[in-house]
Amino acid sequence: MTATNKEEGTTERIHNFSAGPSAIPLEVLEQIRDELFNCSGSGMSVMEMSHRSKEFDEIIETAESGLRRHLNASDDYAVLFLQGGASFQFAMVPANIALKDRPVDMIHTGIWTGKAMEEIPKFAKMNVAASTESIKFSRLPRPDEMKFSSDASYVHLCSNNTIAGTQWKEFPAVGSAPIVADMSSDILSRAVDVSKFGLIFAGAQKNLGPAGVCVVVIRKDLAERASKDLATMMQYRTHIENGSRYNTPPTFGIYVIALTMKWIEKQGGVQALEKRNNAKAALLYDAIDSTGFYSCPVEKKDRSAMNVVFRLKNGDETLEKKFEKEATAAGLSGLKGHRLVGGLRASIYNACPEDSIRALIDFMKEFERKNG
Repeated sequence: MTATNKEEGTTERIHNFSAGPSAIPLEVLEQIRDELFNCSGSGMSVMEMSHRSKEFDEIIETAESGLRRHLNASDDYAVLFLQGGASFQFAMVPANIALKDRPVDMIHTGIWTGKAMEEIPKFAKMNVAASTESIKFSRLPRPDEMKFSSDASYVHLCSNNTIAGTQWKEFPAVGSAPIVADMSSDILSRAVDVSKFGLIFAGAQKNLGPAGVCVVVIRKDLAERASKDLATMMQYRTHIENGSRYNTPPTFGIYVIALTMKWIEKQGGVQALEKRNNAKAALLYDAIDSTGFYSCPVEKKDRSAMNVVFRLKNGDETLEKKFEKEATAAGLSGLKGHRLVGGLRASIYNACPEDSIRALIDFMKEFERKNG
């Protein structure tokens, strides 16, 4: 993933640190390119074939079985490919599985749980079981700070916070209520015990494929909580009964997920990716912590292995803008922090290679030498 000077233009691959849509494995992109006009010998593009054809049957089965295998999800769970992105799940989840007169417990750890908090009260009562908003989400809640309802319909959390740069290393004990986890930014980046969750959802555009498809892994019994009066397209049971093909699904996105599942297998599976991701994150955090020029605002125990947020010289915004501009010119793209919090951020998902981390560290050292 080398690049020439951005201002001169390049046909080579850059170092992509975008938070999403983000890097897709080069091997996967090459296969998409090679099959763009003739997918798997069908004589047509995947974007042209019927979603009910035998050719697409094989594609969606590969995507589903790959996800199920890499997640180690039992037959008690359905694996769905839905439209509307992860944000649609902020409403679809409570509409389906919130129980009458029983609260939804929320662990508020950033902007994405905040988005969900706007939707849940439209369908159910809500209890904020814990929040770190008062300390700018610089860490996750501690066990003694979480107060769960005895009769909660479910507990909502976000496993990795792309903007705040925090990640649950161990998921909280919540009692008997099912956990609903937004895993958009770290799904398949590490091994998780799916049996601890009632429902997992994830936008594809970080670790799975392109934007436009959302993966939902739901315990089948929870899908039966929904009222039959709920709009048909809003019911999980509709999509379970129709194998994610009640209507035309996002076929291209599902195809890329299928290819990504094969790529993960070739990498040695999720366990191998987890080891690699932890090593990449450790390299970058060590570079940040080794100097007074850079700093990370997140408590070390809660730092994300996917989204590394950092600041320059106590938040010197002028210098941070210079860093981002010069990094982009050097072929290091996507390092600008989220517009709501500022600073800098390197998103180092599964497809981000160690070479990109080392290129960023080299740039950081040179930038500090010139500006420190």
